[in-house]
Amino acid sequence: MATKEAKTYYLGTGRRKTSVARVRVSDGKGSILINGRTLEHYFSEDKDRAAVMGPLVATELANRLDILVKAQGGGITGQADAIKQGIARAIKVMFAPTTERKSVTVGNVTAVRAWKKEVRGEAASKPLPPAPKPAIPAPAIKPAGPKMAIQPKPSADGAAPAAPAGPPEDPAIGIVRKLRDGKFLTRDSRMKERKKYGLRGARRGTQFSKR
Repeated sequence: MATKEAKTYYLGTGRRKTSVARVRVSDGKGSILINGRTLEHYFSEDKDRAAVMGPLVATELANRLDILVKAQGGGITGQADAIKQGIARAIKVMFAPTTERKSVTVGNVTAVRAWKKEVRGEAASKPLPPAPKPAIPAPAIKPAGPKMAIQPKPSADGAAPAAPAGPPEDPAIGIVRKLRDGKFLTRDSRMKERKKYGLRGARRGTQFSKR
């Protein structure tokens, strides 16, 4: 009997208006299934498809991940924005350090979600004591005068020496920064304004006829 291949899913939840999208992301070839239907079949407008693909295009992972989505509530636009946020959060969990995520394994399936350890107990409930105040105030330090910048000596061929390169940036940090700069991780908190008593809508009043 053939054994099933182990699978790891990264979970993320997105919300917009009254829509909720639960997203599972795994390594794959770029397939997207929303409530059992493909992206092109579920969303007929290009703006909704572009919203769903936004986090994948920004992180250049469109052809490297398989995405399963369960969306419910709201309308088409609300679900598209909720899926966008859910995908971004799942990608963030994928590249998050092990201390900021929690995994549960059932059989050959491992589900990984975001998790932050909370400190509990008496030590967390007690406030820290205030720092002691110095008995004698420290003397004010006068700013030093302007200093002449030391120019680096040119090399034998006349070219300026290259600046020392810093440590290479972690690619995981770059991916999370792209998601944050694109505002894919922030929920859009705007909601539909309720209708008011005596008005035709949220702010539209009845038309007045003088004659």
